[in-house]
Amino acid sequence: MKLFWTKEALIRLQEIEEYISRDNPIAAMEFIDKLISVAEKIIDYPEKGRIVPELSLENIRELIYRNYRIVYILKKNSIDILTVFEGHQLLKKEEILKGKN
Repeated sequence: MKLFWTKEALIRLQEIEEYISRDNPIAAMEFIDKLISVAEKIIDYPEKGRIVPELSLENIRELIYRNYRIVYILKKNSIDILTVFEGHQLLKKEEILKGKN
C-alpha cells in the first residue's frame, strides 16, 4: 500500500508550520515532522483511524494527533491524506471533495 499527500493536505501542513513558526520556527518544523510521521503509520494500520463523524463513510477516516485531525481516504491500493486541520473545527467537505477524485 502506498501513501500519497493531496495538494490540499500539503497546503494545510504549510499553513500550520507558518502559523507555529511565528512563535517558534524550530518547534514548527518538529511538529510538522511529527504530524507526517503519525500519518505515515497509517500504511501499517489503515483502519486504525476512526470514521470521520461529519461524513460517516467507511473509507474516509482520521487520526488525531494533539489537537489536529489527519483525514485520509482508503483506496484499493493506496491511502490519500486529504487534509490536516485543527480538531476544534468541523471538516470542510469541499476540502475532501478536492482530494477524493
